[in-house]
Amino acid sequence: MTERPEPTLPVTPPAVPPQGWVRRRMVQPLLGLLSQGLTPHQLALTVALGTSFGLVPVLGITTLLSTVTAMRLRLNVAATLLIAHLWSPVQLLLIIPFMSQGAKLWGSHAPALTLEKLKYLFANDWVGALQLLWYALLGGLALWAGACLLLGPLIYFILRPVLRRFVKE
Repeated sequence: MTERPEPTLPVTPPAVPPQGWVRRRMVQPLLGLLSQGLTPHQLALTVALGTSFGLVPVLGITTLLSTVTAMRLRLNVAATLLIAHLWSPVQLLLIIPFMSQGAKLWGSHAPALTLEKLKYLFANDWVGALQLLWYALLGGLALWAGACLLLGPLIYFILRPVLRRFVKE
């Protein structure tokens, strides 16, 4: 008696679980938009710059700084803006500490920045109040710039090898 070969069934790959609506309709298109045509170097630079510009202690210039820099460096403007604006809650928390420490940078030229001092100055000497805010703003920007000189390269050099592993050039 001859043995009949057993019929083989085609092997089907395991079924991929269906993706959720949010992931399929929102997350994947957003990730595709953000990483569209960017190398790991550019993505790491985008995150570093977006983070730095997202923490600037002046409301209203985040978008301008992010857009101009991203266009100048030929980065993804949407990705830079998204990252910068995701830092908005932290930016709001850091504005007062940056400005109060910034006012102290000028030494004896500017008095300490407190809410009571500002209320008093605006009620009695609004020119003095504006002068105090100007010194605080300039000092806050100087502190922010110094912090970004450390934070930006740190983020870039940490993210670049990580992104090189996950993003194809």
